[in-house]
Amino acid sequence: MAFTAFREMKPFSQLMFSLFVILVSFLALMVISVIFAIPFFGVDSLKSLTNLNDLTNPESLIAIKYFQVMQSIGLFIIPPFVIGWLFFGKSFEYLYLNKRVQSSSVLLVFVMMFLAAPFINLIGELNSNMVFPEWMSGIENWMKSTEKNAEILTKAFLTVNSVGGLFFNLFMVALLPAIGEELLFRGVIQRIFTRWTHSFHWGIWISAILFSALHMQFYGFVPRMLLGVLFGYLLVWSGSMWLPIIAHFFNNAIAVIAMFLIDKNMIKPEIEEIGTASESYYMAAISIVLVGLFLVLIKRQNLGNTIEA
Repeated sequence: MAFTAFREMKPFSQLMFSLFVILVSFLALMVISVIFAIPFFGVDSLKSLTNLNDLTNPESLIAIKYFQVMQSIGLFIIPPFVIGWLFFGKSFEYLYLNKRVQSSSVLLVFVMMFLAAPFINLIGELNSNMVFPEWMSGIENWMKSTEKNAEILTKAFLTVNSVGGLFFNLFMVALLPAIGEELLFRGVIQRIFTRWTHSFHWGIWISAILFSALHMQFYGFVPRMLLGVLFGYLLVWSGSMWLPIIAHFFNNAIAVIAMFLIDKNMIKPEIEEIGTASESYYMAAISIVLVGLFLVLIKRQNLGNTIEA
């Protein structure tokens, strides 16, 4: 017998209930992850979780990565499937996972993510240089402190000495977020706001804003939001969740691999700054034009699969 009690909920009720599911899933998996961590890290280490902030301690770093993986699963991957089953009865169909994408579209996305780099880097540079008025100095200092802590943690995560460490980072930083964040933000939240506003454009932009805000990295808010918008249109115009997941994975994987190669002195650090110099504005302009053209090509390749509001 099908469970249909939640299928006629209004968008606002769906949003509130989705947040409840996310919270319960997160808390449940955190409890489970602590239980499973005891044999590996010991009770004493887990009693004082603040000690896990010592990023110079390899054991602490392993523990942080373990909880990061479990958090990603509890927050982003499990809830969308539960929500899809409760709201629709078929999670894969609700999350647009039941539709394949053409290999040519995947290739276009792969190239497009490289082409987007100059524009995204320029926007990131402008965003990072934002200055608040004096009366907002407290907020500005808090934002800078949050950003600095995030940078330190990211650098600690991505600094590895082996290919095995690189592949684990690709799993933790590229694959899990690509799957989980797309399922939650594009599959659930974008769908809810699209239904609420009767416009997939509003659904895309609102979910992209929330997607960027969740990362709590305000000096990278705008470029991350724009990436969320890009992923949202990829979903709507392809009709398949797999395309934004692949695009998200490519974007994160490029950053992880670049960091690894820079750390090993195999490529120059300046590669991360393409498009940020004032004389390179033309590169950013060409970049956004090419991304737009590629989006049009992807939309034309997938005519008939477009998601309607």
